[in-house]
Amino acid sequence: MQLHFPRCCYNGLFPDSPEAILGAPLKWVAASLLLVVCNAFPAELVRDLYVADVPVANRDEAELARAAEEGLAQVLVKVSGSVDVLARPEVAGALQSARARVQQYSYNRIDSGEAALSARVEFDPAQVRDLLLSAGAPIWTATRPAVLVWLVVEEAGQRSFVSPGAHPELAAELTEGFRRRGVPLRFPLLDLTDAAALDPAEAWHLPSPLLIAASTRYRATEVLAGRVAKLAAGDVVGDWAYLSTQGRQDRSATRTDANSFLRGGVDLVVEDMAARYAISGADAGDTLLLNVSGVAGYADYAAIMSWLESLEPIRQARVTALDKDRLTLAVVAAADASQLASIIELNPRMRPAAAGTGKGLNYLWRN
Repeated sequence: MQLHFPRCCYNGLFPDSPEAILGAPLKWVAASLLLVVCNAFPAELVRDLYVADVPVANRDEAELARAAEEGLAQVLVKVSGSVDVLARPEVAGALQSARARVQQYSYNRIDSGEAALSARVEFDPAQVRDLLLSAGAPIWTATRPAVLVWLVVEEAGQRSFVSPGAHPELAAELTEGFRRRGVPLRFPLLDLTDAAALDPAEAWHLPSPLLIAASTRYRATEVLAGRVAKLAAGDVVGDWAYLSTQGRQDRSATRTDANSFLRGGVDLVVEDMAARYAISGADAGDTLLLNVSGVAGYADYAAIMSWLESLEPIRQARVTALDKDRLTLAVVAAADASQLASIIELNPRMRPAAAGTGKGLNYLWRN
């Protein structure tokens, strides 16, 4: 696949700044995305956080030990949200004994790549969390928002969106990059509705208003947009724009390879998400009151308790009162009130409610 940079951009610079087309202020981004938060599509439960697939040359014990070390490193990065966790002394020591930490493993044949065999290694979630806590590293709950990606590629003078059906190699690499970091990825449908809302020529300029308007149908609050073109020497140049409720962040890449460019987009999103949602393992376990209204019966109660128990930062949730449809719990968590609120609100069934007479965090359970 050959990508050609437009004549006016041979100097490595795009002709239009991301906001030049419509001149929208950056604060408009956060305000617009906040409008869809109440109806945002549900955050997803990432189910393979504690599992890693590592290519191996054979089934020897030495290869399994190497796969265990690489796999544990992948898991720690996914669960903490940070590559920097691998530099902590406690983590570095644990990686050397990764084989002993493997809960179970299996081998699978793979269809592509240099290696025909991969080892799937799985680690105990409690042990992984304990390791991160002992290292003072952050922990990111498995409930995570998905990111919607609009990526435009220029090829032979034509601009088109990346999707699994178009430019499948780029789509696969981007999907794998987000999977390795534990963040769900979604591509737009690129149907007639999308075509009417945003075409590749418009998206090429990365205009915040049009990108957000086109993403509204997906109820997405995390939007990554990019543009990329390939120089004659084979290097690529491009830009990323990440739109969230916190505003807009931009990142450029000049004279790099395609995989590095894609990793830059993944890192831009994951670093920001982890900063918002990951909880420091050094945080004290304070007790917070959680008030939930709209609890209609035992099924609601069981669903709430089961969900709370699945959240990594919560160490204990104890019922202190049940008055009509209002459930009050004393929650011990490795998080402060604002951090815990940001995690709870990823659940679409938990809608923030007025404080009323209840202290602490207040929510309405939606059936």
